[in-house]
Amino acid sequence: MNENTALPSPRLPPTVRKPLQQRHLHDLRGATRLATDATLALAALVEAMHARIASPPGLRGGEQTRGLSGLVYKSVRGVTRLVGGSLDGVLATLTPMLTVAHDGPGGGSSSERDAVLAVLNGVLGDHLAATANPLATPMTLRHRGQALLLQPAALGAALPAASGRVLVLLHGLCMNNHHWLRNGHDHGAALAEAAGYTPLYLHYNSGLSIQANGAAFALQMQALLAAWPQPLERVVLLGHSMGGLVVRSALHQGAVNHQAWVHEVDDAVFLGTPHMGAPLERAGHWVDLTLGAAPYAAPLARLGGMRSAGITDLRHGNLLGGPPNTLPVHVPLPTQPRCYAVAGTTGSRERDLKDRLLGDGLVPLGSALGRHADAARCLNFEPGRQLQLLQTNHLALLSSPEVAATLLRWLA
Repeated sequence: MNENTALPSPRLPPTVRKPLQQRHLHDLRGATRLATDATLALAALVEAMHARIASPPGLRGGEQTRGLSGLVYKSVRGVTRLVGGSLDGVLATLTPMLTVAHDGPGGGSSSERDAVLAVLNGVLGDHLAATANPLATPMTLRHRGQALLLQPAALGAALPAASGRVLVLLHGLCMNNHHWLRNGHDHGAALAEAAGYTPLYLHYNSGLSIQANGAAFALQMQALLAAWPQPLERVVLLGHSMGGLVVRSALHQGAVNHQAWVHEVDDAVFLGTPHMGAPLERAGHWVDLTLGAAPYAAPLARLGGMRSAGITDLRHGNLLGGPPNTLPVHVPLPTQPRCYAVAGTTGSRERDLKDRLLGDGLVPLGSALGRHADAARCLNFEPGRQLQLLQTNHLALLSSPEVAATLLRWLA
């Protein structure tokens, strides 16, 4: 064989090809549906701007044009719906013909695909869920990349080496369970090796509201602990960024609904969690308001409004829903479990400009430590349950040796 001879492409066995075919087809269906929605939204946006410009000075026009222009926009919307609906119908028909395998409990998924879907769900996850788009991420608990079925027999079979120490890790916005591994370090794996924990990783749609994810996570925890194959010794929740807000929301909603799992949790650790909100989201909201005040640019404010409910909830650290432009209902730290806060800052010393304005680059130091100008809204983390790190950004909290050592000291 010479160097120019093409090698034959390896053929995957049918049992491998089918799940891949089905995942790709679901992705294509989801992308088609999303493209249809985007085209409709863009057509409405352009038409609204057209209507504004066509209105006489001093008079505010409507959102739709009339006459020939109105007919053109109406035709664009009609054709888009027809084509999008037809493609989605064809793809839906082909799905069961190509394979009967599907993603779900026990199903696999590549880390690359998960990363793309995590970002898409973080930005548009509420829309994907509301339109039943196949790209919407269902909430699952994973171990070694595999989704778990939360039933006693299935859980015992999937976790034959399970210990009585349960560690559940929750990722942040636009992330997924794979992001806990950074620079060769994974806090879950480290605690498993050093302290005998069994780490599980929540995989969820971070574009949904924190209240919705908190309620769903509470149900996951109820099912998980009820089905755990070993007597429980210690249960720990570890949330990074938005994941910490989901933890607090779940604990609060679980307590209100008298769910037994809440009393089984011993420790809750928050890494870079924006308890008091994230200023970057608030800055984005300010741009929305500025655009809305300009008569011709006002329709463009809708682009900023396309941020998901999850992102909007980060504005003030909203755990329980409500109007996005107002301070949320204050939810204090629970008396149980023990609560710990880890905060980073890119500054080289405390209280410098970076420390006060940017914190770890996304979350200010005070927000991560639960501090508020109104003393009644502060979260009272005990002094021995706080860690502040200088010259450490938001993602570096996932691989910091000092964080790893502190977690071991707190949780071992």
